[in-house]
Amino acid sequence: MGEKRKYTTHIAVVASAIGLSLAAWGAAALTDPETAAGAGAAPGTHAPVGGDKGTGTGPAQVRPEKVPESIAHAAEAGGSAVNITIDDGPDPRWTPRILDILKENDVKAVFCMVGPNAREHPQLVRRIVAEGHKLCDHTMDHDTSMDKKSVAYQKRQILDAKKLIEDAAGGAKVEYYRAPGGAFTPDSRRIAAAAGMRPLGWNVDTKDFERPGTASIVRTVKHELSNGPTILFHDGGGDRAQTVAALDQVLPWLKEQGRTFSFPVRTTP
Repeated sequence: MGEKRKYTTHIAVVASAIGLSLAAWGAAALTDPETAAGAGAAPGTHAPVGGDKGTGTGPAQVRPEKVPESIAHAAEAGGSAVNITIDDGPDPRWTPRILDILKENDVKAVFCMVGPNAREHPQLVRRIVAEGHKLCDHTMDHDTSMDKKSVAYQKRQILDAKKLIEDAAGGAKVEYYRAPGGAFTPDSRRIAAAAGMRPLGWNVDTKDFERPGTASIVRTVKHELSNGPTILFHDGGGDRAQTVAALDQVLPWLKEQGRTFSFPVRTTP
């Protein structure tokens, strides 16, 4: 009996020692990055705390929004909504007048800006943002032949302009990318989408850039609206008096037709 009691006591002491060792190891694992990384993790890396988003355990992991590379035309609101888009500014003479007309009609638009213009007129960029409009990257140099240039060139044109616009806007997000003259490439669309900007097309080209006359601009909108909801105007690149006058007529007319106003889609529903 004496030997059996000694043996039992010995087992209890060993078990207690093992329990203390395991507790100490567990505490170290919680504070040691390499141990916490788990099997298979590269040295110096940390395993995500709480697992991936969607597992239902631990805090959700923030992931960047997935923006499609396809060119958007549809209106976010659907139905009878249209998208007003304004290119090539901002311009110190014409952009304020266009903003005034948009405000009078309670209409929001997307402003597709050339990077250096945004850098030169940050007060206009900030007004655009403050009044509820959205920003679009229209490259650095408005090179309509950029689809024939190198991928590195396209990347500089897109990302350098994005930075200038966001800096001018005080950090507001650039949500779209429109290629000059529609000169999109698979690479430029991929670059824009990876940077969080949806490639943006148009359905109605008002030809206002060519200054065909106010009546012609208005007529084009009326005749081509059946092509789709995204309408192209300009606030930069020259005298935009005809554009200003046309918008003053087109916006009330669109409302009379039962049209509402939206922004272009950014993500896939």
